[in-house]
Amino acid sequence: MLLSPHNPADPLPQRIWSRMVNWQPSQHSLTTRLLVAFLLTVFAVWIRVQLAPAESGGRFITLSLAATLAALYGGFRVGMFSTLVGMLFINFLLVKPYFSFVFTDPFEAFWLNAWHLLTQLVVVGAISFMQQQNQRLRQVTDEVHLRSKQLEDTFEHSSTGMAHSHIDGRWMRVNQTYCDLIGYTRAEIEALSFRELTHPDDLALDVDQLERTLKGEIANYSVEKRYIHKQGHAVWVHLTVSLVRKDDGQPDYLIAVVQDITARKVIEEALRTSEQVLRQAHELAGVASWEADVATRRFRTLSGSHASLNLPFAEFGDDELLSMTHPDDRAMVMNHWAMAVKGLVDYDTEYRLNINGEERWFSVRAEFERDAQGRAVRALGVTQDITVRKRHDMQIQQLNASLEQRIDERTRALKAAYDELESYSYAVAHDLRSPLRIINGFAQALREDNPELDDESLSHLERIMGASKKMGELIDGLLTLSQFSRGDLQRKPVNLSTIATRLLDEFAATDPQRSARWEVEPGLSAMADPPLVEALLQNLLHNAWKYTAHNPDALIRVYSQSVKGQTRFCVSDNGAGFDMARASKLFQPFQRLHLPHEFAGLGIGLATSLRIVQRHGGGMAATGEAGKGATFCFSLYAPLAT
Repeated sequence: MLLSPHNPADPLPQRIWSRMVNWQPSQHSLTTRLLVAFLLTVFAVWIRVQLAPAESGGRFITLSLAATLAALYGGFRVGMFSTLVGMLFINFLLVKPYFSFVFTDPFEAFWLNAWHLLTQLVVVGAISFMQQQNQRLRQVTDEVHLRSKQLEDTFEHSSTGMAHSHIDGRWMRVNQTYCDLIGYTRAEIEALSFRELTHPDDLALDVDQLERTLKGEIANYSVEKRYIHKQGHAVWVHLTVSLVRKDDGQPDYLIAVVQDITARKVIEEALRTSEQVLRQAHELAGVASWEADVATRRFRTLSGSHASLNLPFAEFGDDELLSMTHPDDRAMVMNHWAMAVKGLVDYDTEYRLNINGEERWFSVRAEFERDAQGRAVRALGVTQDITVRKRHDMQIQQLNASLEQRIDERTRALKAAYDELESYSYAVAHDLRSPLRIINGFAQALREDNPELDDESLSHLERIMGASKKMGELIDGLLTLSQFSRGDLQRKPVNLSTIATRLLDEFAATDPQRSARWEVEPGLSAMADPPLVEALLQNLLHNAWKYTAHNPDALIRVYSQSVKGQTRFCVSDNGAGFDMARASKLFQPFQRLHLPHEFAGLGIGLATSLRIVQRHGGGMAATGEAGKGATFCFSLYAPLAT
């Protein structure tokens, strides 16, 4: 039998024997082996001469031992080398005179040398054959040992759990990965059965497959099941069980391989949840997602989303899609798709499909995946049913068309009424002016023709003339207010600072006795109708000039302010002011907050100012306090920000 390599702890004879048995001649160079063989042969010849006379028999016995040792040490060639050297020594150097042939009988010499050579060939050959066989056996043994170790390492260090068990479920051995998988030690697992480790809901399937395997119906089986971890939670595994049979075909033992698939199961559950959520989202939004192979022109909906649109099938070709497309939309769809495939436009379109006899509108968008050459290979898209929206849009368009027609009709009617009212206003104003002039003229004639009238009669005539003059001013105010409400608005750059300064200078020139100061912020400008803006500032500044007449330190300011990004222009004074409780009457025509004997006026200026501001699309606001002045702010672009 083959011994294992020597161990320093083994007894000396065993170590020597082990070294001899496991000796490999090829471990030393040929020169060294030949030298050792030569020295062994010389030593054997010397021993032969010392032990017995050269002329005695058994000349080749000692040399045979040397050749045997040389063969053991150096192999077949070295053993034969020792044999040949020994034969030379025996034939020429054993007796004197040296280098002379020692045999007198050639026949005897031939047979002795031939027999010795033949014997050594057999002995050395046998030794060499044994060494070769031993070497091959050693290699096979090493290979078996290596393979056995590899199998053992594979079992113990595998990333998957592995176990051998008896057919009744008792464990034979388990690897560490298996132990780590379910949290038990080897000793704990070996004291349990696989039935105790398996989740109750999965045990029946495992046992059923095992019984089929033992009956020979199947050679092995694979199942996904759960183990109960030592800490109590479930561990999902992929289990593969194979049955090993004895030579007579009877079941011997089972090999179980388990792989932890808990993470995969978590991902699968997350994917199922995501797919369910996506499907619900498709249904709620009325959307179907799809992909298309540009080369084969095949379309396939994803996640069963075709059902959310009641499409007849989940996969279809472009010819089937075109057959459902409304005839008026086919050319547009084909042209748009071709341009999008070439990358010339984005694919974002709306068209009609006829599904189950019903015409429905769809909005379709897609993006393309392209190869290295820029050719489209796949499209990913979303289709949404917009039939309800389209129907609403068409209803809105019809309503808009109807509304526009009604608005046009109402506008024409209003314009006719406005024109009629304007004509009526001018006619009334003209008709009122004529009697007023007559009244005023006769009153003046009576006063001039009757100088003897008493004071009371003259007072009555003065009141008649004053009332007719007041009536004329009211008519002029109405005409002015009407004038600012019509005509085209032409916006141009207007310098409000220049206009305000000029107007204040004019007021000061007409009333040189007034001691008033004013401050006008430079650079106030706006895009507005110049005549209307001048009339606006005329009214506001005239009011400020009028209502500061009783203040010896009168101050009028014109400035701008920004409120929430909006520019507004303000005219402020420190004059008579007003009570904010009555501010609602400020901008009503002929409404005045002061008595006529306090401040003259008709109450038409602020109403006119508001009308001018509104024609520009802006707004106006006033703040004040009785005896402390008033501030009027306006915007020429939008209603005032609050």
